[in-house]
Order: sequence, then C-alpha cells, then structure tokens
Amino acid sequence: MVLPITFMDLTVTIYQNICFRLYGISLVKRSKYVVMDRHELAYLNGIEKFNCLYRGYGNGVIFYTREIIARTEQYWCPIKHARRVVGTHRRYANFDAFGDAEGDQTKRLEFRESLKDTD
Repeated sequence: MVLPITFMDLTVTIYQNICFRLYGISLVKRSKYVVMDRHELAYLNGIEKFNCLYRGYGNGVIFYTREIIARTEQYWCPIKHARRVVGTHRRYANFDAFGDAEGDQTKRLEFRESLKDTD
C-alpha cells in the first residue's frame, strides 16, 4: 500500500497545484491533513511506531485527497445525488438539491466564490 498511497499523494498534489491555481481555488494545506507524530511516543515498540507512522501517513493522504476532491466537486458540480449517499464530505450538505435547475446556476457562482477564501 505504500506505493499506491505515495503515488496518490504525488498526483493529487500536482493536480491541485495546477488546477486550483488556474481556477482560483484555495490550495488545501497538506500539513493540516498528513500528521505523523505518534511514532515519537516513547512507550511504543518499533513495530507499533512503524504502524502508527504508516497509518498516520496513509489516513492523512486519504483525508487530504478527499478535501481536494470535495473542493473540485464544489467548483464543478455542487449538486446532491438523487439517492442518499453514505459518507459524504462536509461540503456536500450545502450543495443544491437534485433537479433544482433554478437554484443551480445562481448558487454555482456563490459556491465558486467561496472556494477562493477556503482554509
């Protein structure tokens, strides 16, 4: 799993640095999501330290990627699905209802503007 996660980390970082700058979307701060500090705990043995380090990196990259994808979805398609979706990101609750053609075009610009100052 190290190689796929590292590859994902690299590709989403490149993606956001190109596309987010192009469209004026605030960059996601990787350091807020990828936190690796539990391996410094003195009471853990070597295997536990390795596992904490690896899981911190893996989960951090997943959370970082999810935020990049969520901002991309908010910019391009801030519309809820017709069916209930399990495990949506925090931005999803504010998306337009499925089939709300009138609200979509108006709110889409608001959604895009709000991404310029996102932290």
